[in-house]
Amino acid sequence: MKYLKKTIIKMATAKGEGHIPSAISILDILWVLYDKILDITPKNITTITRDRFILSKGHASMGLYVILAKKGFIKTRSLRDFGKFESELGGHPDRNKVRGVEASTGSLGHGMPMAVGLALGMKINKQKHRVYVIIGDGECNEGTIWESIKLAAHHKLSNLYCIVDHNHSGDRALTLGDLRKKFDSFGWHAVSIDGHDQKEIYKALKIKDANKPIAIIAETVKGKGIKIMENNPAWHHKSPNIEELKVILKDLA
Repeated sequence: MKYLKKTIIKMATAKGEGHIPSAISILDILWVLYDKILDITPKNITTITRDRFILSKGHASMGLYVILAKKGFIKTRSLRDFGKFESELGGHPDRNKVRGVEASTGSLGHGMPMAVGLALGMKINKQKHRVYVIIGDGECNEGTIWESIKLAAHHKLSNLYCIVDHNHSGDRALTLGDLRKKFDSFGWHAVSIDGHDQKEIYKALKIKDANKPIAIIAETVKGKGIKIMENNPAWHHKSPNIEELKVILKDLA
C-alpha cells in the first residue's frame, strides 16, 4: 500500500493537481476488489459475462489508476503523464480513454444509478455476475443516490454491492447520521466495517443475500497514513510543495 500511496503522491506532485486524500481513503477497498473479488482481467475486459466495477466518486481517480496499472490494464509509465493535456488519465476517469474503466464518472450521483441499471440488466438476463460501486459519503447528499438505493431494493438486486467511502469529508456541512441504519431502512443488507482493514473488507464483500442488495459502510480516513493530510480539509484538492513532499515521503518510508 505504501508503494501505491507514494505513486499517487508523485503523480499529483508532478502535475500540481489531484484529489490525493480521496484516492488514498479507498485504496485498500480497491486493492481487495481487484486482487480477490472481481473476475475482471485485462484479457476479459471487453467481454459481457463478467463482473462490473464503477467508481462513482470519480475525483478519486488516481487510486483507481494505480490499481489498474498494478494489475496490467494500463501501462505503469502512463501514470507519469497524469493530468497532462494529451494524457488518457484525467482528473476524472474516462471509459473511452482508459482501459479498465467501466463508466465515465466524476459528476457526483451518476455512478450509482448506472450500477443499478447494470445489476438490473444482469438479473433480467439471468447472469450470475455482480456489480460493485464505490460512492462517497459527500455524494450521498445527491438525490439520485437515494432514488437508486430505493430502486435497487425494490428489484431485490442481490447482485449489487455498494461500498460507501465514509471518510466524513462532508460532516462540516451536513452530517449523514447512521448510514448503515439508513440503508437498512431502505431494504438493503447493510454492514459497517473498517475501510482500511483488508480482512474486514474481504469478509464484507463475500456476504450474500438472496433478496437484498449489499451495502458496505466503510469507515475510512482521508489521506490515511500521511499525518499532515489525515482528515485535513485543506488537502482535499491540493498537491504538495517540495518541503511538504519530503514530510509525506518520510511518513511513507
